[in-house]
Amino acid sequence: MSGAKQMPWKASEIDWREQGLHVFSAGEIAEIEAALKHLRGLGDLDLPQITAERFPLDRVGHLMKDLRKTLRTGPGFAMLRGLPIERYEPDDVARIYFGLGCHLGVPMVQSYLGDLLGHVINVAEIEPKSRGYRKGGELAMHVDSTDLCDVVGLMCLRRSSNGGASRVASATAIYDALRATRPDLMAVLERGFQFRRGEEDGRVAGRHLSPHRIPSFAAQQGEISCYFLPTYAIRAEQAGDSSLSEIEWEAIYAVEKLATSDEFFIDMDFDVGDIQFLNNRTILHGRTDYVDEKPLERRRHLMRLWLRVPDWPSLPEPQQFSTPAEQSAWARGRRPMMELPSVQLAELTGKLAAQQAG
Repeated sequence: MSGAKQMPWKASEIDWREQGLHVFSAGEIAEIEAALKHLRGLGDLDLPQITAERFPLDRVGHLMKDLRKTLRTGPGFAMLRGLPIERYEPDDVARIYFGLGCHLGVPMVQSYLGDLLGHVINVAEIEPKSRGYRKGGELAMHVDSTDLCDVVGLMCLRRSSNGGASRVASATAIYDALRATRPDLMAVLERGFQFRRGEEDGRVAGRHLSPHRIPSFAAQQGEISCYFLPTYAIRAEQAGDSSLSEIEWEAIYAVEKLATSDEFFIDMDFDVGDIQFLNNRTILHGRTDYVDEKPLERRRHLMRLWLRVPDWPSLPEPQQFSTPAEQSAWARGRRPMMELPSVQLAELTGKLAAQQAG
């Protein structure tokens, strides 16, 4: 990110509602609704056909572009609130979210399924081999699993009945703390770990194992970038690709301990319609445990975007694992309209019914 000044922070030093919350005004909501009307007037477009030009925004468009600076050199997170999603069909909510995202960056494929819009919902009983975002409960602190993703977006369609806050911490602040107090562990983290993808993601991409160790922290022109993903390192050890030493385990635990300490983390509760954006290079994120509903249509449900920001440079070379060719291989699994909430719910309901019948 070419020398931009970063903002490390600790929990006591920041109020996310003051420094990261934007509540849409009536005028901004009207502008978003006009953009949706324009988009729908172009026909029944699939998500890859939605662009910033086809979802035209003026003041809100400038807001989205300004978020690039907030995410890169500010606190690294933002929450957009006040979109009255009860006015729209869920599929149009997805279109609005995707259209807004296109003003911030370029949507990226998220898995071997080819999904440009991920659905964060607990369907573990239907898809037992699914990744963490398709399972319930607490999520440990991490960055998302591709170096091609600069910004992670989450939009809340339905809250849980209790819990499920988004937990975030400044990876830059954690880097500074460990470098000052445990330089031996920071050396381990900067050397990094062998990574292994999930079975289906790796099979479709044509490669499971990282070509080299992936540093958890790396510096480039004065900026720190984080690629902390313990599940991939642990999976590599379980598969026999590598062996984690005692000090490597200690280094992983040290990051997790700081990221989940009161000194470093803040919790951001989602309201229905909230949209959160996180810098995937400088913010560790996780999720608190939550109580979910049993019916699929009432479960906690967020939609996820992975965005590449065109004017941000690539991660340092040692942290590069994914390739555009692998993204293209994942994209081949995509089906038209597959990410729309109505399609997702219908498919999941059908799978669940078939399991119960069997």
